[in-house]
Amino acid sequence: MKTMTPFIRTLLVLICCLGGLLAHPVSAAPEEPIEADRIVAVVGDEVVTYYDLRTRLEAALKQLQKQGTPLPPQDVLERQMLERLIMERVQLQYARDSGMRVDDNQLEQAIGRIAAGNKMTLPQFRAALEKDGVQYAQFREEIRNEMVTVRLREREVDSKLIISDGEIDNYLATQAASGGGGEEYQLAHILLRAPESASPEQLQKLRLRGEQALKRAQAGENFAQLTAAFSDAPDALQGGDLGWRALNRLPSLYAEAAGRLQAGQVSELLRSSAGFHVVKLLNKRGGSAPASVQQTHPRHILIRINEVVSESDARHKLETIRDRIVNGVDFAEQARLNSQDGSAAKGGDLGWLSPGDTVPEFERAMNSLKINELSPVVQSPFGMHLIQVIERRERDVSEERQRGVARQALRERKLDEAYQDWLRQLRDRSYVENRLEEK
Repeated sequence: MKTMTPFIRTLLVLICCLGGLLAHPVSAAPEEPIEADRIVAVVGDEVVTYYDLRTRLEAALKQLQKQGTPLPPQDVLERQMLERLIMERVQLQYARDSGMRVDDNQLEQAIGRIAAGNKMTLPQFRAALEKDGVQYAQFREEIRNEMVTVRLREREVDSKLIISDGEIDNYLATQAASGGGGEEYQLAHILLRAPESASPEQLQKLRLRGEQALKRAQAGENFAQLTAAFSDAPDALQGGDLGWRALNRLPSLYAEAAGRLQAGQVSELLRSSAGFHVVKLLNKRGGSAPASVQQTHPRHILIRINEVVSESDARHKLETIRDRIVNGVDFAEQARLNSQDGSAAKGGDLGWLSPGDTVPEFERAMNSLKINELSPVVQSPFGMHLIQVIERRERDVSEERQRGVARQALRERKLDEAYQDWLRQLRDRSYVENRLEEK
């Protein structure tokens, strides 16, 4: 059964209201007016209704209350949540128009992993959701949407990020001059996103809003509450917490600010191409670099996803290849025949890899394998993989290792900035009409 569209839902509400009028005599005493559902935003070819906003807001309020976060005023939360709904619709429409899909098979596997992570069977997990008042059909679509947006980011941002040898050289020289340092920082942030072609008046309005957030943070107000009220970042309802990171793995703007802060202090108002920022240092701890690392020697078969080959096609092809290998066909030969990677001529051999040398999705899957074990089909920003680990070894930190660590640190530093820039550009290219203030 198809989900009811916002237009049909609105129409049904109006019909019910008209039915109520016809059922009572005109002379009946007037009752308190009840507001019918209304459109609060238009995003491309879709609408966001007040019902959509209220439903998402109720879930967010439960989350904030569970975290013990003091709640911002209702109108502030409504504005923030609507902007998040708009950004979600913008990304999902772009994904849909560019042919990205998550099929039911992949969705059920993902939900199965979530249930297993909660130590439940799928029926138990579904019953627990319904006990908490969460409709399973709605939960499925939210997970599907999350999977789409994660894959969209991987395709549009992560896989296109390039770290040059010159950047690595400069990074290593800076680290050597500063003594390296092994400290880790736990930061929280507020982002006020600026449109790509913002006018001076828009920027001034945004700056004043940022100064208001900064003043309240400096006065000691709960920072998690301020992020919920002010921040446009995806982690706003999680208190803007960036987790523990080494200074060299933070965006440059944040790293410079964090280096000047003591635990509990708040930065000045920061400006970047993405907008305005307020950063708070929650905590700081020492650390040290490992004397040696474990290296892995894997091989793989890659099938790329594009306009011609869908995710399900690539997965099906690799599952067929996997069955052949399990039944005795040579991995290297299958890699030479099928892999769409530069390593195909070498039988898929990737040589020795250190931590951080490959993308996180590939590295996690590779690290979970035993020697000679064949992975299930693994997805990364580059496509679908079959992975096999040939051998492992411990190796002292060397120049090669230092460059690998530097590459990963620069990648993590630039990813957040690149993602925010991409979101801002996508938002500016999309048709968006905010009607929340209309009555």
